[in-house]
Amino acid sequence: MARGILTALVGAAVMGIGAHAASAATLDDVKAKGFVQCGVNTGLAGFSAPDASGNWTGFDVDFCKAVAAAIFADGSKVKYTPLSAKERFPALQSGEVDLLARNTTWSINRDTALGFNFRPVNYYDGQGFMVRKSLNVKSALELSGAAVCVQTGTTTELNLADYFKSNNLQYNPVVFEKLEEVNAAYDAGRCDVYTTDQSGLYALRLTLAKPDDHMILPEIISKEPLAPAVRQGDDQWFDIVSWTHYAMVQAEEFGITQANVEEMKKSTNPDVQRFLGVEADSKIGTDLGLTNEWAVNIIKAVGNYGEVFDRNIGAGSPLKIERGLNALWNKGGIQYAPPIR
Repeated sequence: MARGILTALVGAAVMGIGAHAASAATLDDVKAKGFVQCGVNTGLAGFSAPDASGNWTGFDVDFCKAVAAAIFADGSKVKYTPLSAKERFPALQSGEVDLLARNTTWSINRDTALGFNFRPVNYYDGQGFMVRKSLNVKSALELSGAAVCVQTGTTTELNLADYFKSNNLQYNPVVFEKLEEVNAAYDAGRCDVYTTDQSGLYALRLTLAKPDDHMILPEIISKEPLAPAVRQGDDQWFDIVSWTHYAMVQAEEFGITQANVEEMKKSTNPDVQRFLGVEADSKIGTDLGLTNEWAVNIIKAVGNYGEVFDRNIGAGSPLKIERGLNALWNKGGIQYAPPIR
């Protein structure tokens, strides 16, 4: 009984600490220090990785820049914290980072038990498999007995177990904590198969010694809605992060780009005027705790959602991932912004 009481007290203390961290006014803290502390992947091509000069680039990095631009009118007001899959959640819970933009799947456990808030899905993904062409398989259903490289502390690891169990297949998991370790093990031939989100497989294949020797199998075995996450308990910060994504999506729908945003301020469309803060009585930005130029500043810093996608992971990038579900709702996809009014 003493142990149970002690466990309860420790749990209550931890919850108290978490509640205190979450109840802080994150926007005030961010303004006071002068930058957004953004948790990102340690290095995933197209999503977040440092270049040769140490500058961070990628789809998730641009989202961090967009949040900074919304607040400071300057997309460079970001500091990046590279985090492994295992490190990412403690870093957000403890307040080490203000925001997690790290190709992270939104799930009920993370939304509830871990104390996070997710809302806008900025990339709809699904888990897949990459194999060497020399393995001579065409389907994941042919992988019984294979050694499978997987990163621990991820939904990927859980989905892998479920898929093989439900299909009565045997496998040997080869598990690592750090992404770089998984990549190196697969490239060195320590496993037959690599499994992660399909977008990640396209990125990782480019880093292999002989990319053309590998293929991505057709099966998608899960839903992986990737979304930025914040701590629960600060609705204003949650709104700013959420509406940053929606602003990028809405800009694409309006045809507003990094190149034409100033010209679009002259539009006679009242929806565009309101969105860009031109409408005289618009309070959208101030209601968020920002200026009414918040959307303009986002677009100037990184462009609209389509521009960010194409530049980092789409047609204008080495990955050349098709938009698919990530196209706008009126272009065959499901990216959709609620009304900004």
